[in-house]
Amino acid sequence: MSQVEESIEVSVPVSAAYNQWTQFESFPQFMEGVERIEQRTQTLTHWKTKIAGVEREFDAEITEQIPDERVAWTSVGGEAKQAGVVTFHYIDDSTTKVMLQLDYAPEGLAETVGDKLGFVKRQATGDLKRFKQFIESRGAETGGWRGTV
Repeated sequence: MSQVEESIEVSVPVSAAYNQWTQFESFPQFMEGVERIEQRTQTLTHWKTKIAGVEREFDAEITEQIPDERVAWTSVGGEAKQAGVVTFHYIDDSTTKVMLQLDYAPEGLAETVGDKLGFVKRQATGDLKRFKQFIESRGAETGGWRGTV
């Protein structure tokens, strides 16, 4: 397994950052390579990705969700093996630190080489920067789910 840890400060309150992150179907708007996400149940999402020409489909189960604190998931079945957590940290009333930890298993030669060259880390950094731009440019979240898992 490989691991990526990245963080970014966003200029929105914790609740806005958290609420936006729970809107999984909006991820393609700021996550490069994510073509589609379908929320199938409160805890199950279906992902379709295309990264560096490699297409994958998989389900991810939300294993822990605490409003304004964290969202954790793990892949279940499908073509990708990963698990992760995003945590939300209060800086001040209008600033939140978003931290991503991702564990993943590269498959095949191309993914292994890409992993060694830091492709996934750069992708995560870019996705967090695009999330920052997405949420800050809107001025508010597009929705939110406040349930606990």
